[in-house]
Amino acid sequence: MAIFLTGDSRVMVQGITGAEGSKHAARMVAAGTKVVGGTNPRRAGEILELSGERVPVYASVSEVMAEGGADVSVVFVPPAFLKGAVMESIDAGMPLVIVITEGVPVHDTASFWAYAGAKGNVTRIVGPNCPGIASPGKSNAGIIPADITTEGRIGLVSKSGTLTYQMMYELRDIGFSTAVGIGGDPIIGTTHIDCLQAFENDPETDAIVMIGEIGGDAEERAAAYIEKNVTKPVVAYVAGFTAPEGKTMGHAGAIISGSAGTAQAKKEALEKVGVRVGKTPSETAQLVREIVVQAG
Repeated sequence: MAIFLTGDSRVMVQGITGAEGSKHAARMVAAGTKVVGGTNPRRAGEILELSGERVPVYASVSEVMAEGGADVSVVFVPPAFLKGAVMESIDAGMPLVIVITEGVPVHDTASFWAYAGAKGNVTRIVGPNCPGIASPGKSNAGIIPADITTEGRIGLVSKSGTLTYQMMYELRDIGFSTAVGIGGDPIIGTTHIDCLQAFENDPETDAIVMIGEIGGDAEERAAAYIEKNVTKPVVAYVAGFTAPEGKTMGHAGAIISGSAGTAQAKKEALEKVGVRVGKTPSETAQLVREIVVQAG
C-alpha cells in the first residue's frame, strides 16, 4: 500500500516540454513511474524521448486522461499560468494534482482551492511550492530524488522539501511507505491532517513522521487531530527554533507574530498529545528509530 500515489498510478506532466518539466519527467520515468503523457497545446502531437521511453505530448489534460488513462498530474507550469492549468485539471476531473511550482500568488491558490471545492472535491491538490509525493518502489511524482531511500513502513508528511530529503536519507535503512511534501505556502491543498488520516488508515504504515515549521497554526491543529484520531506513533520536527520574530523565513507561510506560530508553541502542543518532537532532524530520525526498534 501507499497513500495517494501507488504502483498503479498513471502520471502526466503539465508543462512537460519546459526545462523543468522535461528534466523531472525523465527522472520520474527512470524511477519506474508510469508517465503516460504531458501537455503543451503548442506542441501537441510531438513525441518526447525521456529516459528511453517515448512520451506523447497532448493539447489538453482531458486528452491525456482519455488516451493515456492519466490519474495524476504533476504541474511544472510557470506561476503566471498556474491557476489556469490547475483549473483545467479540476475541470477534467483529475483525481490528484501535484503542484511543484513556487512563487504562486496566494490569491491564485485560494481561487483554485475553492474551485476544487465547488466542483465537489473530486480533485486532491498537493502543493503548491512542494517537492511532490514519493512511494518508494512504486512511483515517484515530483522532484523528490528516487534513490535516497528504500521501501518501508514509515509515513512522512512535510512542509519542507529539503528536510523531506534529509529524513528519507537518514532513515533509508528502515524505509518509507509514502513521503508527501505538502509545501510551505500560507494556503495549500493537502494538509498535515489529510496525510495523518491517510497514514492512519494505511495498513502498511506503522509509524508517522511529521515535519512542520514556524508560522500559522497547522501543527497545533494537527496535534488536536492526533489526540482524537491517530493511534499510530507520531514523531515530529518543527523547523525554525532560532527564527527572529516577525521575519518571513524561506517559505511564505513561515512568519511568526508574538507567541503564535513559534516553533516552541508547536512543540509544546505536539508533546502534550504524546508526539515525540526532535530538536534537530537527526534527533528526530533517532526517535523514529527507537520507536521502530521497540515495535519490532
